[in-house]
Amino acid sequence: MLTKLFLLALLAATPIQRDRLRSTLEELSKFGRNPDGGVSRIGFSDADLAGLEYVKRLMRDAGLTVTVDPAGNVHGPRDGREQLPVILFGSHTDSVPHGGNFDGDVGSMGAIEVIRAMNDAGVSTRHPLEVVVWTDEEGHHFGKGLFGSRASAGLLDPGELDRKDEQGITQGEWLRRYGQDPARIGDAIRKKGDVAAYFELHIEQGGRLEREKKQIGVVEGIVGIRRWTCNVTGFANHAGTTPMPDRHDALLAASRAALLVRQEVRAESGTQVGTVGYMHAEPGARNIVPGRAEFPIEIRDLDMAKVNRIAGRVMDGLKRIEQEEGVKIACAPLSEDAPALTDPSLRRMIQESASEAGFSTMSMPSGAGHDAQSVAHYAPIGMIFIPSIGGISHSPAERSDWQDVANGAEVLYRAILKRDALP
Repeated sequence: MLTKLFLLALLAATPIQRDRLRSTLEELSKFGRNPDGGVSRIGFSDADLAGLEYVKRLMRDAGLTVTVDPAGNVHGPRDGREQLPVILFGSHTDSVPHGGNFDGDVGSMGAIEVIRAMNDAGVSTRHPLEVVVWTDEEGHHFGKGLFGSRASAGLLDPGELDRKDEQGITQGEWLRRYGQDPARIGDAIRKKGDVAAYFELHIEQGGRLEREKKQIGVVEGIVGIRRWTCNVTGFANHAGTTPMPDRHDALLAASRAALLVRQEVRAESGTQVGTVGYMHAEPGARNIVPGRAEFPIEIRDLDMAKVNRIAGRVMDGLKRIEQEEGVKIACAPLSEDAPALTDPSLRRMIQESASEAGFSTMSMPSGAGHDAQSVAHYAPIGMIFIPSIGGISHSPAERSDWQDVANGAEVLYRAILKRDALP
C-alpha cells in the first residue's frame, strides 16, 4: 500500500518541462540542417556524428555516465536502488535525406527530458534506468535500417560491415570513425533477462491520431513486412509499326501488377497496406514498346498470416497477367520482417498513464519500422505515439505540436515509474 501511495504521489504532478524539451529538439535540428528546412542527418555521416556529440553532452549534463557500444549506440545509464534488470528507453536521432526534426528525435530528447524531470523531482528508482540512442535506424547509406538495435539483438547479416556506401566507405570503417572497433561488434549484444522493459516514444508518422482527435497512441505492435523485386520481360519493338494485339509490353504488365496489388490489399478489411514504390522501364524511349520493367512489391500488416494470404493472391494474379500480356514476370523475395507485438502489461501501463494524465488514447498498430522491433527479440517492448500534423513524416514539413511532444514525454515518465514498481 505504501508503495502504491508513494507512486501516486510521484505521479500527481510530473515535472516534464515542455519548453526545455522543445529547446533541445530545436538545438538538435541544427546538425545537418538543410537550407530549405528539415535535416539530412544521415546515419554514419559527419552530421550524425556531430549530433550524437550533442546528445552525449545532454546526457552528461543530466548526470548520466555516457558509454558507446561497438555498434555506435549511445547509452546513458542511471543507477537504481536495487540489483534489478534495467528499464531501457530511447529512440534514434539519424534522419532520412531531407527529413524532418521529429522522427526519432522526439523519443530520444523525450527520454533525456524524463531523466531531467526525475532529477528535478528528486526521484530515485528501484530499477536502474538507461537512455539509449540507437545508431543508423533509417539505414540510408547501406540499404538496411535498424543497424544499432539489430546489433544489440545479434541480428546483423554476415558481411554487413563490409558493405560500402556511395563514397565507397564500408560500414566497418564508419564504425572506426565513430571510435569503435568493428571486430568487437558482438559485444553490443544484450542478453535476455538483462532488460526488464523497453519503452519507445515516437511520432505516429501517419494521420490517424490527428484524424480521430486522440492525443496518445497505444501501439499494439510493429507490422510485419514482406518485400519482393519483380522483373517483367517482354519484347521491345517499334511503337509505330507494332499493332496493339502483337505487343509484349513489359511496362503495361507492370502497371497492371501495381493495380493488382491495390486490389488484393483492399479485398480484406483491416489496416494492411501494399505498395509499388517505383517502376523502371527499358529501353525508356517514347517510340519503343518497353521490353523490360522492374518494380517492387511491399505488403505490411500486424498479422503475418494476412500478409502471406494477400501475397499468395498477388502472385496468382501475376500469372494471369503473364498469360494475358505475353510476358514473363519473376518476383524475387527481398526481405521478410516478422511483426513485433508489444507486451500487454506495458500497453496497459501506457494506457493507464495516459488516462491518469487526462489524455485521450487509441490503440493502433505501427505501420513503420522502429528499433523496438529489434529489442523485442530480448525484452518486452512498449511504444507510445503522439500525433503527426497532417500525417506527414520523412519530410521537411514533418511537425508535431509542442504540447503533444510534452504529453508523450509525460506518458513515458509515468509508464517508467509504473514499471519500476514491479520486480
